[in-house]
Amino acid sequence: MTSPTQVALDTSALMMPVELDVRLFDELDRVLDGYELMAPQAVIEELRRLSEKGGREGTAANVGHDLATERCLVVDTDASYADDALVELAREGVVDYVVTNDRPLGDRVLEARVPVIALRGRNKLAITQP
Repeated sequence: MTSPTQVALDTSALMMPVELDVRLFDELDRVLDGYELMAPQAVIEELRRLSEKGGREGTAANVGHDLATERCLVVDTDASYADDALVELAREGVVDYVVTNDRPLGDRVLEARVPVIALRGRNKLAITQP
């Protein structure tokens, strides 16, 4: 029996439902067959900090934080910076995909030979292979 596909979400991905009106989980269901979601502790912390700002970004971060704690396995990494934590998971082969809307992070994940799932068009996700 093979283990399910491991998918890590970054801060921008978890904020997409509010900021960009993306149906994140419906879109992941569309592009992947069966998966488990995870988020590094550093992403949870970043969302918590952003949620304190208020406004639209704060609301998006607050919703993202709730989604992450309800739907993702929260994992510890050596990195305290969210992007570094995701790259660490990619380099160590812990994840099969990283979901991000952050181009520089996506490039770093692709360099680690892990596919990136990102927004294409207005509200559809697409997979970019390394």
